[in-house]
Amino acid sequence: MSFDPIDWRGLGIATAITVVLQLGFGFLLGPYAVGHLRGSFEEIVDIAKTVAATTATLCLPVWISRPILVPKSVPIIAGAFALVAMLGFRLLVRSWRTRNPVGIDPDAAADARRVLVFGAGEGGRQLVRAMVRDRARSYLPVAIIDDDPLKQRLTVEGVRVRGTRAHLEEVADEYDAQVLAIAMPSADADLIRDLSGRADHVGMDVMVLPPVSELIGRPSLGDLRTLDLADLLGRRAITLDSAAIALTISGKRVLVTGAGGSIGSELCRQINRYGPAALFPLDRDESALHAVQLSLNRPGLFDRDGSLLVDIRDPHALELAFAEVRPDIVFHAAALKHLPLLEQFPFEAYKSNVVGTLNVLKAAAAAGVGTVVNISTDKAADPTCMLGYSKRVAERLTAGYAAAHPGRYVSVRFGNVLGSRGSVVHAFTAQIERGGPVTVTHPDVERYFMLIPEACQLVLEAAAAAPGRGEVMVLDMGRPQKIVDVARALIRMSGRSDVRIDYTGLRPGEKLSEDLVSHRESLTRTHNALVSSAQVEPMAASALDSSGVHDHDSARQWSRRHSLAEGE
Repeated sequence: MSFDPIDWRGLGIATAITVVLQLGFGFLLGPYAVGHLRGSFEEIVDIAKTVAATTATLCLPVWISRPILVPKSVPIIAGAFALVAMLGFRLLVRSWRTRNPVGIDPDAAADARRVLVFGAGEGGRQLVRAMVRDRARSYLPVAIIDDDPLKQRLTVEGVRVRGTRAHLEEVADEYDAQVLAIAMPSADADLIRDLSGRADHVGMDVMVLPPVSELIGRPSLGDLRTLDLADLLGRRAITLDSAAIALTISGKRVLVTGAGGSIGSELCRQINRYGPAALFPLDRDESALHAVQLSLNRPGLFDRDGSLLVDIRDPHALELAFAEVRPDIVFHAAALKHLPLLEQFPFEAYKSNVVGTLNVLKAAAAAGVGTVVNISTDKAADPTCMLGYSKRVAERLTAGYAAAHPGRYVSVRFGNVLGSRGSVVHAFTAQIERGGPVTVTHPDVERYFMLIPEACQLVLEAAAAAPGRGEVMVLDMGRPQKIVDVARALIRMSGRSDVRIDYTGLRPGEKLSEDLVSHRESLTRTHNALVSSAQVEPMAASALDSSGVHDHDSARQWSRRHSLAEGE
């Protein structure tokens, strides 16, 4: 056996050619011209392309040169070794930089809040990486927990999965965690409440990634936010038939009564996105109208901007306004809604919710409006209070107009709206700020809750989907939540553990639980799983015209009788 001596001249030439090719393809294909993250998938792909191109091109001079520069197998073997060496070196650099970040202020790193991350899925991994690479080092991930047994040995950027949610308290104590970051955009309310309760026991703050519908691209450190009431009460993605809504609203003249309220103002903002030919906010509160116009990015100068300062209790002024603007679609959101006040002053509920609705229906019919959407409440199902009685009659009047007039007439029924003006959230927040106590009527009282944008989106969906024959479109509110749980969540979020809860007893006309449909109604599904349809007995306007209601007692008696005596 004999060995030929190394041809140093040929090896030098081959090496020089290789260096030139590697640099050329490296700048052409990316790894030397693009600032990849060391060891990232994108860098690995670009390096593999560069080595493959260099190896393939180098084979040509090596295989055809005379005399032989190097053995013909050298380019292939060298290419494989070079690829492994380059990838290995980059992974070492990445590992070192992860543990010894460049440009991190030591004082900032020492002050970083120690974070326990829940969720080792894509959201959790992206969040841990973002924290590790953050130069400001606001947060320091110290451990991960996840309920998936297949992820219990996972390590992300040097941070290990240390157990499941059952181990949250002990892991938090062991690693001195100050913040729990729930890194699951798809987390439901039950999971968030459970994790929040566990974190509260060990004094940890809770932060969450928002729902998937609110994220743009992959989760990042900037998406992390403090826990809010909506997270605790329920998240769900609302699937809308945007094409049908756009077809209903685009190019149409739309009028919204009660536009200064929480629902009315959000309706105006959402309607405005669908390109109506004109949008007319109507309210009797000039300050509320001004706020609506500003929220629509209008000057708010009331200079022919469509604002209508009209009271729905004034039938003459309402008819003049409708006749002047000639709307194609009307969303009737104006109403009185505070149950205790309406129990004390039922005649006011009658004048606004019953007579006011009839005035809107009359003005709409006279102006030839094509679609009228009456916004109702779940308290209209088997009503026991003046608010429910009056809104049930309003539904029946809407159904009566559908039977007697051309056009589409529909009611939309949903429950409590989080953050709406005068809601229980505002009352509880004010009580907590005063130091308590927070007053809840009964430990078992529960209600359906929705977010304002969610409610308005489904109102638009119902308006587009309804046949318009006087039916009531019932929005799926999810599961009812106990009011005391809302109070506890707000107290926990305030950080004031000394605030107590007092139970005051159910108020007159108040139920323990609300129903979305009455016992006499049956639901019919629509193409949207979150919207169903129910029929109510129509009521002719003449029954109201001859009612003779003139005081609180007669208003309550008349409204109760006509809301319950269907089929008469």
